[in-house]
Amino acid sequence: MSDKKAHKISKKHYEKKLTELQTELVKLQEWVKQEQLKVVVIFEGRDAAGKGGVIKRITEKLNPRVCRVVALDKPTERERTQWYFQRYIEHLPAGGEIVLFDRSWYNRAGVERVMGFCSDEEYEEFLRTCPELERMLIRSGIILIKYWFSVSDEEQEKRFAERINTPIKRWKFSPMDLESRSRWVQYSEAKDRMFAYTDTKESPWWVVEADNKKHARLNCIAHLLSQIPYQEIDYPAVTLPEINKEGYVRMPLHDQSFVPDAVSDWIDDE
Repeated sequence: MSDKKAHKISKKHYEKKLTELQTELVKLQEWVKQEQLKVVVIFEGRDAAGKGGVIKRITEKLNPRVCRVVALDKPTERERTQWYFQRYIEHLPAGGEIVLFDRSWYNRAGVERVMGFCSDEEYEEFLRTCPELERMLIRSGIILIKYWFSVSDEEQEKRFAERINTPIKRWKFSPMDLESRSRWVQYSEAKDRMFAYTDTKESPWWVVEADNKKHARLNCIAHLLSQIPYQEIDYPAVTLPEINKEGYVRMPLHDQSFVPDAVSDWIDDE
């Protein structure tokens, strides 16, 4: 899934293709619901690689009761005493659901390993256990798809600078982002070893080259659609009836408050 040499895409063409793909995602959603499929999609990768942007475009037109995002915070004291995978297992889908993990149990193979948040024994146990766990999930009927978002050093630096200097994006920047720059080699080595253990025949990693955000979004969504065979659901014909207001008497209302119209304050005078 490479876009390294891809030409730039116009905004108009991008939005047209995105709308087409989102229309297909709605069809996929309805098929998943009808057939009671269980879908898990994992999004991992370098910081500022664009995972969140892709997830946003996937979920934008979907029903949050069918397709939900799981983005867990750091574990609590209680969760640290649990089996490592336990807090992720409780978020797995039931029939008719799609779950998108914005980072996942692979935290142990990446940030926890590099930052020393787990012991060597815990890390090695993860590498042994993870492939077996994923095979179990697949045997249970879960469709498991894993994406790794790759971004160049130059593009990552550009995006970090944008986060730091743009007020509406400043919240995205964290101390861990600085550490990811200073520990680039360690993160690269951790990713390579993770792939060596968990890029299996049953559950392969799919790499998304994400220097070009628009291409990465379109490529990832198109690929996701190709991984789950689905059919368009035929909706029954619907005729809206007239509203029956017979017998309705509106009660007098007192002390109504209305939200003031502030739109004009945000629009420049022409």
